[in-house]
Amino acid sequence: MTDTQEKLGLSRPQMAWRAAQDLVDGSVVNLGIGIPEMVADFVPGDRQIIYHTENGILGFGPRPAAEDEDPDLINAGKKPVSLLPGASFFHHADSFAMIRGGHLDYCILGAMQVSEDGNLANWSTGAPGAIPAVGGAMDLVAGVPNVFIITDHVTRDGQPKLMKACTYPLTAVGVVKRIFTDFGVFDVTEKGFRISEIAPGITLEEVKAKTDANLLVPENLKKMDVPDSL
Repeated sequence: MTDTQEKLGLSRPQMAWRAAQDLVDGSVVNLGIGIPEMVADFVPGDRQIIYHTENGILGFGPRPAAEDEDPDLINAGKKPVSLLPGASFFHHADSFAMIRGGHLDYCILGAMQVSEDGNLANWSTGAPGAIPAVGGAMDLVAGVPNVFIITDHVTRDGQPKLMKACTYPLTAVGVVKRIFTDFGVFDVTEKGFRISEIAPGITLEEVKAKTDANLLVPENLKKMDVPDSL
């Protein structure tokens, strides 16, 4: 997508809002860097979510006011965080033991590509000279049962990111369950991507044209109802 082209579908805050609606009350959740970090701002008020970050905090809260920021209190994305009552600190190794031991319920990550069989590529294009930046993603997708993805539906130059097969180096095989894009909500099934909700202003034909994979469309496809405040 060029700078002169109008962006279709959901904004980034709207994508984060939609993903937040699917987190279950009482869950322990790890949020990836970028749009996933915004999910915490949109979780419904009647749900209590416990946030985990790889660098060793369980139970952090919203970003503090600028005057209250502590440079030693940051998440894995190096963003300032606050602490909620009951929050705890622990060693980096213990943090990854929580992940690998299956003690987190959800992780929400970004992606470069997702294949129709749930493979995830989110750390390198494999281009010569590119700096790898896998972070904790490989541990998260291996140890967390519910892997959700938030990503734009296409790249900046309009190439599909939901693919029949990933062309970039894989982070993990068969781990992704649900994807939230600016075009809608997609579940990974044994027969390909299944769209369950479509974003306002997006047509099914546009989704099909920008998805390089098998797309299942239910008879009762729901049009997403986005709050006016977003």
